[in-house]
Amino acid sequence: MLKRHVLPCALALLLGLLCACGTPADSSGPDQSAVSVIGPGDISLPPDEPVVLYTNPLTGEATEEDISQNRPVAIMLNNLKKALPQHGVADADMIYEVCAEGGITRMMAVFQSPDGVGNLGSVRSSRPYYVELAAGLDAIYIHAGGSDGAYQAIKDCGVFNIDGVNGPYGGTMFWRDAQRRKTAGFEHSLFTSDTRISDLLGGKLASKRQVHNEGYSLPLTFADDGTPAAGQTANTVKVKFSHNKTGVFTYDAEQNAYLVSQHNAPYVDGNTSQQVAVTNVLVVMTDIHVIPKDKEGRLDVDLVGSGSGWFACGGKYVPITWSKASPTAPLTYSTADGQPLTLGVGSSYINIVDVDDPVTFG
Repeated sequence: MLKRHVLPCALALLLGLLCACGTPADSSGPDQSAVSVIGPGDISLPPDEPVVLYTNPLTGEATEEDISQNRPVAIMLNNLKKALPQHGVADADMIYEVCAEGGITRMMAVFQSPDGVGNLGSVRSSRPYYVELAAGLDAIYIHAGGSDGAYQAIKDCGVFNIDGVNGPYGGTMFWRDAQRRKTAGFEHSLFTSDTRISDLLGGKLASKRQVHNEGYSLPLTFADDGTPAAGQTANTVKVKFSHNKTGVFTYDAEQNAYLVSQHNAPYVDGNTSQQVAVTNVLVVMTDIHVIPKDKEGRLDVDLVGSGSGWFACGGKYVPITWSKASPTAPLTYSTADGQPLTLGVGSSYINIVDVDDPVTFG
């Protein structure tokens, strides 16, 4: 948003002062000994405020170039405990977390631009509800295989996907980490990187649509201070996904961010060894159940429609409503009175849980 400059008003005031000082007291002319000439250094003008021309549509942060119409990159990440740490998550603009089968969660990290992130992984398989989340962002979707339902959703939603298992990019886009193969197993060892993504999108996939269609916009609103008015204390947010996973978000006032933990330990990025910190914590509550007769115990996650949830920022939380008009529509949020939710400028962590899963604040 462009900010108004105060400099023209200050100059007008200065000119007015100069004119007033030069006005004679009577017709006989000024008393030169009594006139003080005001120089440019005698008045302190307010500093010129920075002009924000472009912003990241996922975070509201200022950017040097207009990247708002570029399609973001959404990548599926493993969250099996023995395959941690994940790489690249500390730089994600958004992180979505939802249960997969067996009480294990999986993340989808979203980057408006992955440039400079480094390694990303380990990359895991897709499920249809993650496809719907990626479709709502009009994202380029990176994954390693998927369920039959996920492949059908990719087709139905028209998602631009890059597959590390059933696609032709294994030798160029992805590689297997030798140490992960030993400690976690073959299926948990697939990695990619910012440079490999950039090379592929600028090379073999350059002809694919890499900007949003005309008219697309992500309906998110940001403010420098996203602390919800009249919010209740949320120095700690605990989100229980299953018997296997509880996410813990602890507010750090110095960083004005929530530090993320899981499995009774800090949630650390393998690239930097730093704990993941986010500005906004959102909880989306919906119906999640096991698909009948699915031998693997895969889940159906209802993301189309609307429901209740929670929003925490700045150490405070409020109830919210979420909505998603269709599988390809963006996930949006509103306050209890129906107004669009204002997020804090910065990254967001979106927890998608069943309506019966406990969420506690402290």
